Amino acid sequence: MAGGFYWKRSTMRAPAPQAAAPAKGGPMGMPVKAGIVRTGAISEDVSAVGTLLANESVMIRPERDGRIAQIHFIEGQLVKQGMKLVSLDASETEAQLAAAKAEATLNRNRLKRAEELKEKSFISAEALDVARENLNQSVARLAEVQSRLEKMTILAPFEGLAGLRQVSPGAYVKAGQDIARLEGIGTLKLDFRVPELYLGRIRPDQQVQVRVDAFLAETFIGAIYAIEPSVDEQTRTVLLRALVPNPGVRLKPGMFARVSLVLGTRENALLVPEQALVPRGNDNFVFRIVEGKATLTKVELGVRRPGEVEITKGLSAGDRIVIDGQLKLKPGAPVKVLSDKPPAAAAK
Repeated sequence: MAGGFYWKRSTMRAPAPQAAAPAKGGPMGMPVKAGIVRTGAISEDVSAVGTLLANESVMIRPERDGRIAQIHFIEGQLVKQGMKLVSLDASETEAQLAAAKAEATLNRNRLKRAEELKEKSFISAEALDVARENLNQSVARLAEVQSRLEKMTILAPFEGLAGLRQVSPGAYVKAGQDIARLEGIGTLKLDFRVPELYLGRIRPDQQVQVRVDAFLAETFIGAIYAIEPSVDEQTRTVLLRALVPNPGVRLKPGMFARVSLVLGTRENALLVPEQALVPRGNDNFVFRIVEGKATLTKVELGVRRPGEVEITKGLSAGDRIVIDGQLKLKPGAPVKVLSDKPPAAAAK
């Protein structure tokens, strides 16, 4: 003590810091975005590639030698069934037809007179038989010449588009020589193959969707009408043939086609966004929101399509699920569902 004063050490301590109080209403939930399990129609299909073919196709060729007198079609023209396409010079055949007709008429008159004479017993039965046979031969000869004359004119066997001709009027052609191609393309055939795995689910009249590179924005619809009875031993695939309507004849034979064969359609399938899936090993899970908490639920998947997947087991229509933010979630963790509305709309 100095000068009457002395210091006394204080025994008071500084107040200890207080522990943070828990948030009112329990712990904060993990922010997530949620969606609803919806129902909708979904189609199960298989993809393949194929080739478009003309429904009917033939190369126009003459059956007899001759000079082309006239070509009745224009290249690229739509011709009707039975329309004249090419006429060969038939002057010689027409003369032979006239002679055959005259001969048949003469033998017919001879037979009539022979029958009258036989009734009067002026000729024998043998003479009557000869007259009748002569008429039969002349009628057969007339039919032969008539058939040759008909073959001097080539008719369209079906409706279609005439191709590029390879001969000109006045040209001498041999039997079987190419003149032009005729393609029936109002409806096209489509040949494609699918694995034998799907054979039991394929039937006639099954719908196919067709896309071609020339018209990528369009889908053409056809239907199967024939199935090859055997499976290819090398590829283990089966050949299918469909008919595809071709309005405006924009599709052409020989085009490469991408085919989607619809195997079946389910009207009330359960659908969820593909991003909602949580794969773990060989299984798939989805976080359901039950009473504000995340419940990990195992699901079985069906058909996938861009952005969506079908759920065949594990969920029900209307279930609320986590579609974004599930990577940090744990089963049973509380969640806070974020609004999809923009801030301005939410404030309003």
